[in-house]
Order: sequence, then structure tokens, then C-alpha cells
Amino acid sequence: MSATRTLGEIIRHRRELAELPIRQFAAMVGISGPYLSQIERGLRAPSDRVLHAIAGSLRTTADALRTEAGPEWDNSPAVLTAIAADPRLSARQRQALTEVYLAFVATTDG
Repeated sequence: MSATRTLGEIIRHRRELAELPIRQFAAMVGISGPYLSQIERGLRAPSDRVLHAIAGSLRTTADALRTEAGPEWDNSPAVLTAIAADPRLSARQRQALTEVYLAFVATTDG
């Protein structure tokens, strides 16, 4: 059941279970409300730092969130797997490429 949910959906669900408003939770994590909203809606992928902060605020681990999501990279197209696995890319470059790819795909999904 949970394997069909995205990482963002899982984060939102756990935040709501903790009865935390989006602004309060974003402040706890150290990010803006709009950025958290984009993560929860799957429009942006959180950086490793942000994912770890989110997980800590939810009293879990980033690995647990990824596992619950299925993990995210394993359910993604080959291009995302290649981005994640390329040792020549920094974490920030991986995040940027992933966000660009997901933005392009989102505009073509009907």
C-alpha cells in the first residue's frame, strides 16, 4: 500500500498524523512553507540535508522515508537512476538535474 505513495505524499501524511501545520513544520525543518509544499506535492525533490531534517522532525530517518516510498530511485525511470548513480555529480548537481527532469516530465503528463 505505501509503496504506491511518493516520498512527498509520505512526508505530508506523516506531518498530518503529527498534527503539524505546514508552516510550523517548515519552520521546524528550517525551510520555507512554499518549498515544503512543493516537496509534498512532488514538484521538488528534497536535498539530502533537507530530507534528513524532515526525517528528524518526524522522529524517523531519511532511509526509513525512502524505504517507505519504495525507494524513490528504484521506482523512477532509468534517467533518474543514472543521475543518482553518477559519481561525477555532486549532491547539489544530482538534485538540480532531478528537479529539472521531474519538471519536464510533469509538464508532459496529462
